[in-house]
Amino acid sequence: MRFSLRRRTSRGMTAPTRVGRVDLIGGGPGPADLMTVRAHRLLAEADVVVADRLGPADEVRAGLAPHVLVVDVGKRPGHHPVPQAQINALLVDHARAGRRVVRLKGGDPFVLGRGGEEVLACQAAGIPVTVTPGVSSAISVPQAAGIPVTHRGVASGLHVVNGQGPFGVSALASLADPSVTTVVLMGVAALPRLVCEALAHGVGADRPVAIVENGHTAHQRTLRSTLGAVVAEAEVARVTNPAVIVVGDVARAGLLLPTAARFAESSA
Repeated sequence: MRFSLRRRTSRGMTAPTRVGRVDLIGGGPGPADLMTVRAHRLLAEADVVVADRLGPADEVRAGLAPHVLVVDVGKRPGHHPVPQAQINALLVDHARAGRRVVRLKGGDPFVLGRGGEEVLACQAAGIPVTVTPGVSSAISVPQAAGIPVTHRGVASGLHVVNGQGPFGVSALASLADPSVTTVVLMGVAALPRLVCEALAHGVGADRPVAIVENGHTAHQRTLRSTLGAVVAEAEVARVTNPAVIVVGDVARAGLLLPTAARFAESSA
């Protein structure tokens, strides 16, 4: 615990004043036991937890001390009730009040998690801030379905894309490169547009695609398809967020798992 030594009491004596701080924590793909030891320690020391929708928020909340304030700032597709500027202000205001603030984020704070923006906001306000990494869903969710994002002789590179925007030049190049795996986060709603862009760029319609839904949970499902067929098959399967889209030869059925099923459910 950190203290300053210049708060004056009513008797004129000096007494310690608690200094607030912010710790950004990567919650990983969901299960709390996939978080780091440091992340669990910081949560145990927290006065306030500002939590996203994804990650282990519910499981973590059940284990917090009764006095800990939990602020839900989770976003859903098309529904962002707490704008990022307001989240930044929450972190700063609670820390200025002398509280230990944990910003609990799904995956890793610096992988499409806007963690850098929150660090900058704390720095601008003079608030001590640290970042504890988490397991990114870009790697861990495919892994849960038996999909290695790199595999010797199959894929030697990885490209991670935000599916909420159009494919850039580098993303289109990675999609067309058979040695690169492209992982699309937050891309379910935009899947038809993304597929059209890829096909128009000359990416083969037979390029393997997998969509892993609710990775590392009891509701995990995996759809295996191809670029040319995935839009129709995802619609039939009623694929929803949260899901990770994997494009590349590592996504083909049977690479690691001994099944050729196009759609599988996991009881993990």
